[in-house]
Amino acid sequence: MNATNTDTETRSLKLAKEYLRLGGHRRSKIDDNITTVRQWEKDPPEAERFWKEQVEPLSAADRKQVEDFLPTINSP
Repeated sequence: MNATNTDTETRSLKLAKEYLRLGGHRRSKIDDNITTVRQWEKDPPEAERFWKEQVEPLSAADRKQVEDFLPTINSP
C-alpha cells in the first residue's frame, strides 16, 4: 500500500478518492456555499454501490464534506 499522504488524509477525502477511483461520475456544484451533486452519466456498479453504502448513510454534514472533494462541474 502506498503510504503517501494516507496519514494526513481525512476520512471524507479518502471516501471521495475511492469513489472516483471506482469510476464514479458525480460532480459537485457549489453556489453561495451550498453544495449540490450532479450526475449526468450512470456510475459503474462498483462506484454506485460504494456511494450508496459508504456515502449516503453519512450525516448531512459528513456527506457534504465528501461532496466537497468531488470534482466540480466547472473543472475539466
